Amino acid sequence: MLIQTQKKIASSGITSLEHYVDRRRFLKTSASALVTGSIAAGCFGTDEAEAGDPDANRIPRKKLTFEKPSDPGMRTDEELTSHKDATRYNNFYEFGTDKSDPARNSGQFQTDPWSLVVEGEVGKPGRVPLETLLAPHGLEERVYRMRCVEAWSMVIPWVGIPLGEILKRFEPTSKAKYVSFETLYDPERMPGQSRRVLDWPYREGLRMDEAMNPLAILAVGMYGETLPNQNGAPLRLVVPWKYGFKGIKSIVKIRLQEEEPATSWNVSAPREYGFYANVNPDVNHPRWSQARERRIGSFGKQPTLPFNGYADQVASLYRGMDLRRHF
Repeated sequence: MLIQTQKKIASSGITSLEHYVDRRRFLKTSASALVTGSIAAGCFGTDEAEAGDPDANRIPRKKLTFEKPSDPGMRTDEELTSHKDATRYNNFYEFGTDKSDPARNSGQFQTDPWSLVVEGEVGKPGRVPLETLLAPHGLEERVYRMRCVEAWSMVIPWVGIPLGEILKRFEPTSKAKYVSFETLYDPERMPGQSRRVLDWPYREGLRMDEAMNPLAILAVGMYGETLPNQNGAPLRLVVPWKYGFKGIKSIVKIRLQEEEPATSWNVSAPREYGFYANVNPDVNHPRWSQARERRIGSFGKQPTLPFNGYADQVASLYRGMDLRRHF
């Protein structure tokens, strides 16, 4: 299995957001007296997550109507990461490289109107307004583990649509072997793009069978509301068995193609970032182990699971592959 990387980079089953955040805030406040100094850079979110008040001037989120899937594999019963941590501890370099930058710098990022271009090996290419893209589909809530290549993790209730259902509408041809994704490029609206951290715009990709797997979704919300800007509004990819950098945000283009697409971090640092990026505790980053992870908002570390705990649903996709080489 896979990847090495570089740090450079309403459901009745869920406690209500308001109650959950209040309870977590109390627990964090009580615990803070026990914490001195800094805790493992990049692996504990409390200090940066609570810096300032980036929500003060944010564009309001909207409540979403959604259903819960019947498949238990799409809803972990692990404790949710607090809304505050999940929305204030982010990697979204288009708005800055510090974990608190995306929340601080994206508050006025306008995502309405928004459209998506679908092109390449499809029978029905074109540009589609987001509301038209979503209209035929019912939204679902998926409670997934999210594992960052930096060895921290979260549990997030996403709201979205299976990626495969979207792709089928555009009638993929027999030559469609891969799916590539592209983020908006607009340095005036995304100030982090004015720095050459990466070769913008951000690009990611999946093999076609990965994209069609029922776990893969295009998310338009989290915690029952539309996505905050810092989490990839208005549309992002969620593939829970892969490292978090595969979850490309603010998507404006999807292209189906015959050849494996170039992806941003793989191009930038191919020895550390693979195309597949499947969570694999047996393949370490050159500078740290991937065997354990720190759950944001918690103390201590826990073992990392192969495919982030989703092996039953996805391991068959990679049968016969050397997942230490094809990271």
